[in-house]
Amino acid sequence: MADIDIAIIGAGAAGLSVAAVGAQLGLKVALVERGAMGGDCLNYGCVPSKALLAAAHAAASARTAGQYGVRLPAPEVDWPAVSAHVHAAIARIAPNDSVERFTGLGVQVIQASAQFVAPNAIQAGDRRISFRRCVIAAGSAAIVPPIPGLESTPYLTNETLFELKAAPEHLIIIGGGPIGLEMAQAHARLGCRVTVLEAAPGIAFREDAALVAPLRAALLSEGVTLREGAKVASVEAGPTVVLENGERIAGSHLLLAVGRAPRLAGLGLETGNVAYSPRGISVAATLRSTSNKRVWAAGDIADIAGIGPRAFTHVASQHAGVLVRNMMFRLPAKVDYAALPRVTYTDPELCQVGLTQAEAEAAGHQGVRVLDWHLAENDRAIAEGRTEGLARLVLNRKGQLLGGGITAPHAGEMAGLLGLMLGRQLPLAALAGLVVPYPTLAEALKRAAGSYYTPKLFGGVSRALVRALRWLP
Repeated sequence: MADIDIAIIGAGAAGLSVAAVGAQLGLKVALVERGAMGGDCLNYGCVPSKALLAAAHAAASARTAGQYGVRLPAPEVDWPAVSAHVHAAIARIAPNDSVERFTGLGVQVIQASAQFVAPNAIQAGDRRISFRRCVIAAGSAAIVPPIPGLESTPYLTNETLFELKAAPEHLIIIGGGPIGLEMAQAHARLGCRVTVLEAAPGIAFREDAALVAPLRAALLSEGVTLREGAKVASVEAGPTVVLENGERIAGSHLLLAVGRAPRLAGLGLETGNVAYSPRGISVAATLRSTSNKRVWAAGDIADIAGIGPRAFTHVASQHAGVLVRNMMFRLPAKVDYAALPRVTYTDPELCQVGLTQAEAEAAGHQGVRVLDWHLAENDRAIAEGRTEGLARLVLNRKGQLLGGGITAPHAGEMAGLLGLMLGRQLPLAALAGLVVPYPTLAEALKRAAGSYYTPKLFGGVSRALVRALRWLP
């Protein structure tokens, strides 16, 4: 007989959600975590980064207040106080993820490393746990690329960045994706010199180039040095980064932001008969292991056949919902990323839901059409003096929505609207006919959708019909 109904490895977003639901449904749940409760998001990722960005936004607001007729002195950045704000945000949220809370729910929390000792058992510290079902939610960690010289040069990752006791004089960031760009803007606004090195031809290379353009302009205007197509050859103490073209860039601190890799080491996956690859635990769309039917995976570590992994906290939460339905209630539930949002939390923010134009064309959609509405034509943006950015909708040749993106202040807050449209497969007319408050930035999405119908509305057929109907009483 199994000791535990569900053994969970990892107390991040996915593991905590599954543990809470399972325990409250009366199942025997063991939650094993070797590090801090709350995982990467709470302690080293989403929460501290957004807290730092909030401080940076306050500094930027003080500098730009003059455009509204408000004269403020140049902000003085107290780095220890900024750091205290960041850690206070973590501390305020931490009780929701604490050992005490989950023990109170009936979860057996074990603070130790876990590894499989059999296909139906794990070892956690000095305890062997046999299980009916196991969820691997061990998450991911920052990739440390094999750059010559890096092994002997101090560097930062998201796990160490927020422990700095003083502001970096010159922060060099390798990687121009969401993490790299967010931290570049945050540190630049807080008075640091920042250089971003991106090996790809452009920053945020996964996103639509038209949506990236306003963000690039904003970063450059705030003093961030962007080196796109800059391939790193080696790193030297200092730190100094040497590019393939021989150029040397010296800084005070080096941050690695080139992506994330699943935490697979030490789990004893071979002993557990759990198939995996460097991309993560191999699972079906149900999140069930392809090799061990007692095992599921969730969060960053789940490599879904034909889809791949997604390193987002909201994906981990989505996975938890799928697991509750198909693992606990045995209902047919599968992961679907058709309406998955992703946001780069810079200012302006860049949000994408569903397919970009390039992704739609690569997926084989014919006659892909793009509808744009620029913030320069949005009354709220004009009133606030923030007209950089646009809303973009991607349609197939039948006018069905395939995806959408927004570059605007707080664009992430509008992601839900696009997610609802795509997730429920609503017609474009639903967005075009939506009544949104005036004035709001969300009007840009509505206006973009409405532009699809404008040629028909004012075309020859409509004009002829209206002329004929004008004679009716």
